[in-house]
Amino acid sequence: MEPVPAVRKIIHIDMDAFYASVEQRDNPSLRGKPLAVGGSRERGVVAAASYEARTFGVRSAMSSRQAYQLCPNLLFVKPRFEVYKAVSRQIREIFLQYTDLVEPLSLDEAYLDVTANKPNLASARQIAEQIKAQIKAETGLTASAGVSVNKFIAKMASDYRKPDGLTVVSPAQAEAFVAALPVDKFYGVGKVTAGKMHGLGIHTGADLKEWPEPELARIFGKAGHFYYRISRGIDLRPVEPDRIRKSVGAETTFDTDLTDPSDIREALDAIAQDVFARMERQGNFGRTLTLKVKFNDFTQITRSRTVSFLLNGATSLSELARHLTAEVEWSKPVRLLGLSVSSLHHPEAAGGQLAIPF
Repeated sequence: MEPVPAVRKIIHIDMDAFYASVEQRDNPSLRGKPLAVGGSRERGVVAAASYEARTFGVRSAMSSRQAYQLCPNLLFVKPRFEVYKAVSRQIREIFLQYTDLVEPLSLDEAYLDVTANKPNLASARQIAEQIKAQIKAETGLTASAGVSVNKFIAKMASDYRKPDGLTVVSPAQAEAFVAALPVDKFYGVGKVTAGKMHGLGIHTGADLKEWPEPELARIFGKAGHFYYRISRGIDLRPVEPDRIRKSVGAETTFDTDLTDPSDIREALDAIAQDVFARMERQGNFGRTLTLKVKFNDFTQITRSRTVSFLLNGATSLSELARHLTAEVEWSKPVRLLGLSVSSLHHPEAAGGQLAIPF
């Protein structure tokens, strides 16, 4: 194993309101207007919201009806995932001009390790500035960047001055930066965990740092060890461009619980698109699909099915997900939906069997 550098230089790039920004780029009549990608005024779920819509409180994973109530002038457009994937590939090619250590998290964000980089630039800030400028010039879109010594702080920093922001947190600033952050903003701390922390008097990174590691582990399980480290600005996870995953998945927690079957179907279709994009990027596809449902009382169920062919298309994922929904008793409002694919193979290794319609 190679030794960990004394100081890493990590950049987290996060595209600004990615789906909505692509739509506004391609349709000038949408620019400067509150826009929601996904759903309609009557039904569905918001997949993304423009910054103009966000000023009204519209957020992704919100039901379209609630979004329309918050913003009566909200415009709805259907998502074009093939376009978003094409732009995502274009952006990744820019990343690879600077380093091969690129770890995509989704279509619109990635970590880059530029400790050693192709242009041999000493300044990670300068690299981030060049990447942002190149993305703007080649795609017409803006991105925000966080630059720091590890993945956790870089990700937190990229969200600090959105949109079109650039925040650099030096090694000397790392602990103070984390100490001042609300735990609600911590990557890996969801609403339920944040509420639990608040109940313990933990509101900021500084509060979290006061707790001993064994106590955090007792309360939060394995995650407690992670919380102990990040409260001190410590995150030794490497950027892993070729990490072999046992499964690929995505899930969405909704601002408003879903009850309408059509809203649930539309939300699952969007999640299926996301999962397929992640498999496509990895180059591996699976045969087992698992549906995860969390209801508003926090009870959770899963349903799985294994098929004889590779699930190598968003349509096949959506169709199998709909089959799985028939096995669920939808007696309570839905708080979270997720899909994951396992039994992953490369198509050639699996004999090239392709997905077929149900």
